[in-house]
Amino acid sequence: MSRLSKLKSFITDDHRYVFLGTSFIAAIGIWFSMQKRPAMSFLRGAYAFEVFLYWFLMAWLAVSAIALAWKLTHWKGDAYQRTAPFTKPLAKTVERWASYGVVAATLILFVDRAVMGFLSIVSVSLAQDKNPADFMSSIVYMLDKSYGIIATGIMTTVGLSVFGTLIAFVLAILLVFLRIQEIDRSDNDAVRFFKTLGCEFAKLYSTVVRGTPMMVQGMLIYFAGFGLLRNTGMTVGEIGRIWSTFVAGLVTISLNSTAYMMEVLRGGIEAVDPGQNEAARSLGLSQWQAMIKVVFPQGIKNAIPALSNELVVNIKDSSVLSVIGVFDLMFATKTVVGIYFKQVELYVVAAFCYLCLTMVASWLLGKFAKHLSVEPAPLTSVSDMNTTVGTVAGTGSSEYSLDAKKNAR
Repeated sequence: MSRLSKLKSFITDDHRYVFLGTSFIAAIGIWFSMQKRPAMSFLRGAYAFEVFLYWFLMAWLAVSAIALAWKLTHWKGDAYQRTAPFTKPLAKTVERWASYGVVAATLILFVDRAVMGFLSIVSVSLAQDKNPADFMSSIVYMLDKSYGIIATGIMTTVGLSVFGTLIAFVLAILLVFLRIQEIDRSDNDAVRFFKTLGCEFAKLYSTVVRGTPMMVQGMLIYFAGFGLLRNTGMTVGEIGRIWSTFVAGLVTISLNSTAYMMEVLRGGIEAVDPGQNEAARSLGLSQWQAMIKVVFPQGIKNAIPALSNELVVNIKDSSVLSVIGVFDLMFATKTVVGIYFKQVELYVVAAFCYLCLTMVASWLLGKFAKHLSVEPAPLTSVSDMNTTVGTVAGTGSSEYSLDAKKNAR
């Protein structure tokens, strides 16, 4: 059953909620009818019809109140079902069709007051020669004049987030191999040294990156790179063509996400049943072959939900890169604020844009996770690695604690 069918059943077919659900909708419709008609209202010339809608919704609220009072006074056993006139077959049919009318009346009033009101604001704002004082009119006016700046910022934010996440995934795969290396009995002294060195380097990298803010990392990376190129004798213009703020921002997001993705991958790999690795080794595979062919593919699948969430996190966290001059959505918003000196209106627009981007990314990632037969993870940060969300190989569980696994060993 679709969500729309469930909602219809909840509101109209289940008598326990037919009055409760539709009375709330009727109250919304009454509130819309009490609002001032916009300039483009299609009910402006249909006053009698609008009055009918108002009193129809009021009558429904009155009937709902009577039904509620009857329920409160006949709540023991099945007294309400036996005595209430609202439970008769004919009454239920009338109530169901009347509830459809309530929804339709509210929808008509919503379109007339809200939708047509917004279109009226847009038409008036676009005809203004200066920034209006009204909140919504000012937003429409500034977006009309500065949509190119905002669109450029959105595209930069999307580019930084997507490419930064993809680069970080590749680097995280390389680092996680260093992070999970264990000394094997057949390893000579040189191999043992490099395994230990690689593991400690990965630990140190994760600790430093996850323990410092991305804003500080971005400033260090940008100015350090600028200083190194400056020492080669290059001019500021030549450096800007090579080491732009976008490149520095992309490097920052990539290196920052690498640390978190490495820990996510490590958690997914360690969540694989140890028997999988032991079985592979018993078949004659080396430690490297067992990891590549058996353990790692299962670990990747376990970590996909948390890995995909890093893209959503990067969309939001990329806003801090405006401190080094990256022309992302936040920098574009600040630019428009500097033009019109309107802070609240434009930051509301920025918040709405970020919300839309994260919702679209979450929806796409959810489809991707279902395609791979894993459960989508909730929208959170990936910095907490005590739990890896996903189907854990060999356990049949959708959530497996790494601490519990270590204790089991």
